[in-house]
Amino acid sequence: MDIVDKRVVVTGAASGIGKALAIEFKNEKAKDVVLADLNEDVLKVAEELGFSGFALNVGKEEEVKGLISFANEKMGGIDIFCSNAGIGGAFGLLDVSTDDWQTIWDVNFMAHAHAAKHLIPQMLDQGSGYLVNTASAAGLLTQIGAAPYSVTKAAAVSLAEWIKITYGEKGIGVSCLCPQAVKTAMTAQGPGVAGVDGMIEADECAQDVIDAIKKERFLVTPHKEVLEYIKRKTTDYDRWITGMQRLQGRFEEFYEDFKDQ
Repeated sequence: MDIVDKRVVVTGAASGIGKALAIEFKNEKAKDVVLADLNEDVLKVAEELGFSGFALNVGKEEEVKGLISFANEKMGGIDIFCSNAGIGGAFGLLDVSTDDWQTIWDVNFMAHAHAAKHLIPQMLDQGSGYLVNTASAAGLLTQIGAAPYSVTKAAAVSLAEWIKITYGEKGIGVSCLCPQAVKTAMTAQGPGVAGVDGMIEADECAQDVIDAIKKERFLVTPHKEVLEYIKRKTTDYDRWITGMQRLQGRFEEFYEDFKDQ
């Protein structure tokens, strides 16, 4: 999809990958961009970029519907929607409360489902549209130490696949962003196991997303090592799990220290 003159929405846009995406869309001559985030700093960021801002909790369906209505009113429609907001959530499994599970599920998975549910009909009516869902390499390879994050990101990848399979030949483009460690607020205290191949800047992620949209490429892996890990996983699942168990051992001390902070 050509980005020039397109109407774009980016969630999680107050900082990190979301803000970097907004800047890249501006550089690519998008017609207009609505920046959304739970953090009301997004209003200031949007003003600085010459766009509109919207504060919401993406885990709440009515608020996602409100964002879509706002963007439709401001821009006359939506061509590209980047469902980028996400949270790290609680570590482990045994001490994770039901409320913790619900919170991360709502933000890391249901936000994508809400957006797709209420966007796809209008995109089908206009004959085109593009969804970018930010998941994580953890959704493809699991996340050492954090069951809720791993499970919700895997669900996000699965949903993106389903949408692409179901609507990809009906004018709906889909890309799924799956980076490892990125320099954002979420990794401010250290990248943990996700930093095994190094941390990259948010603008590197954003540039890869732009390339994926232009080429209508589904899987976006700014860390190219992820593709090799996927191959190893599918070639010999048991061997891959054994390797991940060794990695778990290397990072157990890190997670114990992190939980105590």
